[in-house]
Amino acid sequence: MSGNSVLKRVDWLSVLFYIAIVFIGWLNIYSSTVTEGESSLFNFSTLHGKQLFFAGASVIAIMLVLALEVNFYERFSSLFYLLSMILLLGLFVFGKTIAGATSWYDLGFFNLQPSELAKVTTALALAKYLSDIQTDIKRRKDQLYALLILFIPAVLIIPQPDPGSALVFFALIFVIFREGLPLYYLGIVLLAILIFVATLKFGTLWLCIGLALLTTVFFLVKRKTFKVPIIPFASVLVITVLFSLSVNFVFNSVFEQRHRDRFGLWLRLEKDPKKLEQIRKTIGYNTYQSEKAIESGGFFGKGFLEGTRTKGDFVPEQHSDYIFSTIGEEWGFIGTATVVLLFTFLLLRLVYLAERQKNPFSRMYGYGVVSILFIHFFINVGMVIGILPTIGIPLPYMSYGGSGLLFFTILLFIFLRLDANRLKEGA
Repeated sequence: MSGNSVLKRVDWLSVLFYIAIVFIGWLNIYSSTVTEGESSLFNFSTLHGKQLFFAGASVIAIMLVLALEVNFYERFSSLFYLLSMILLLGLFVFGKTIAGATSWYDLGFFNLQPSELAKVTTALALAKYLSDIQTDIKRRKDQLYALLILFIPAVLIIPQPDPGSALVFFALIFVIFREGLPLYYLGIVLLAILIFVATLKFGTLWLCIGLALLTTVFFLVKRKTFKVPIIPFASVLVITVLFSLSVNFVFNSVFEQRHRDRFGLWLRLEKDPKKLEQIRKTIGYNTYQSEKAIESGGFFGKGFLEGTRTKGDFVPEQHSDYIFSTIGEEWGFIGTATVVLLFTFLLLRLVYLAERQKNPFSRMYGYGVVSILFIHFFINVGMVIGILPTIGIPLPYMSYGGSGLLFFTILLFIFLRLDANRLKEGA
């Protein structure tokens, strides 16, 4: 397929959403990092200049991605996955530590974060495995192998430590559900999350009392003809209580104090006003200041380059993980709503395109792209506005970071290249 015909068949609506998000992101990186007397947009020693450079590099990457034949991505997906795992392993020996995390390779002109590359290669590898004619996701063995593809990069990333990036890989489990993984697995995961939160919030004793009341009500209202298998039912209750007890152990003995403080702030576990204020000034400082910055923006915002909290550096990492707070202060509700709508439209468009794929590999990879972008968007915005605990993952295409912008771009445009091939085949 010629380069011109590929460009004609690319889904330009998705491209326009991408361009708008990248542009808004760069504007707010500029606003949150520019200093007085700085006028050049092309000063590559500045953070906004570096981001502009990587935006240009992303354009080159887009052209390369679109120029390659679609079979290239499926044929070499396993090799790409293996190479990215080697790069993650190499961090334990050659990695550069930034802000307490050994997650980068120092290449001189920029720092490469292989976990961003691993998101692309893991989505490719999972799509390749699930689309294999010999794979039957109804079989336990194949389910295990599919989950292992997600588990390996997560295990390599957690010790860096970077639990936020590790969590992103498990978002790809939604691809497996889309392809036929029984829904009771999802029920188990949601139940485990509910027990985890309820245990931290109320304690194991109150959880047991709640279970006893629910069990009593259930047996009182159930029909006599409805038979309950006692042994499995009792086993679930016992496992629930044991899991609740393990939550207390993990929270108090395995989690670091900073993790306990973040969960405590999120769930409002701390009742002592003095200690709560202390937590807000330390571990919860970013979120607290972020909330205040967004609140101060009101409906219309203070205006571009007019954010007093942004200019005063009240919010640490405001150009990266907390870029959404800059938008909230300077552009107000109008700005934040625009960003949310742009991401929503992009994700819905990608779901629409994925459903139209007749090639299973393309469909599964498309859902992988949606899963990764959605979990990043949902968690980042949630932690910035204070409804989720801070775990430190960027807002795709908007947060400062060369590796992030480059590999998120590659992630998206590989799928748009696959979709362009669907149109060539007249699907």
